[in-house]
Amino acid sequence: MSHAHELLAALEGRDRVLLTGPTGPDGDSLGACLAFQRVLAARGIQASVAGVVPRRYRWMPGIDTVIPDPRVTGRWPAVVVMDGDRHRLTPQVGKAFAEADFRGIVDHHSSTRPDGYEVAWIEPQTGSACEMLHAALPDWQVALDRDLATLLYTGIVFDTGGFRHANTTPQTLRVAASLLELGVDHAGIVSRILHERTEPGLRLSGTIYSGLDRRCGGALAIGRATHVELAGVADGDLEGVPENLLQVENVEVSALLLQRDDEVKYSLRSRGLVDVAKVAAALAPTGGGHPRAAGAIVRDHLDGAADRLEAVVSRALAGA
Repeated sequence: MSHAHELLAALEGRDRVLLTGPTGPDGDSLGACLAFQRVLAARGIQASVAGVVPRRYRWMPGIDTVIPDPRVTGRWPAVVVMDGDRHRLTPQVGKAFAEADFRGIVDHHSSTRPDGYEVAWIEPQTGSACEMLHAALPDWQVALDRDLATLLYTGIVFDTGGFRHANTTPQTLRVAASLLELGVDHAGIVSRILHERTEPGLRLSGTIYSGLDRRCGGALAIGRATHVELAGVADGDLEGVPENLLQVENVEVSALLLQRDDEVKYSLRSRGLVDVAKVAAALAPTGGGHPRAAGAIVRDHLDGAADRLEAVVSRALAGA
């Protein structure tokens, strides 16, 4: 029995199912949650999606049904994490996960471990959680319509960076083509989730680029923003900044460091010489992701976080 079939069978008959992405959901986690919610509805299973929705995703089909994390209350018999893991849940959702009778995961990150779930459907070789769901639709006997296709396409586009990243495979492009044939608005989705941003976000991006910090002989490019600078900037406004830092000549690893209160969030990118999923795990126990794109959160200040990153990347480069 495939993990996809096992997951669906385990949810049959459940009266309340909660679907959730990690803290700070992105296009793939939201797309996967909303798409799987539709799959379950087609099978007669009632599911709710939890998450704090960034501005750039408020157009997605079904997004008005999402329950904000602070309003997740009561007991949920089943909780499934989509495109994330149990270590990166908000406190309210984490409590629901811990108290559930059934816990599942649908994920494609190479750093995700299967422990702690009754069903762990993990495919590191697949480019996105939404691509995983698309492959399972025939077995689930669920037909695609334009809204479902839009949700899946959103996740695929986001996690491949508009088909620019190394996780874009021939199969990814075949799936994308099949979704476009259903009338998905490629240009509109790409504009909304990858390029559109507020004016304060655009101005802060310029400040980050102006303050570029090169380390490890220039192989590491670091951008940073303080808690004060982030005030008034919408979630998602800095999407693409780590990728742009990576494109500086002779850079092998880039990082965007964002300070929020007493924590610093790392967004890491690599050209391939350094596995940034391992870098993220070395920075924090809950850090992880993909070899070329990963993240971590630590309790530190920006200068200390940058120094810590430099030490880890320096060792990784020496061993490459």
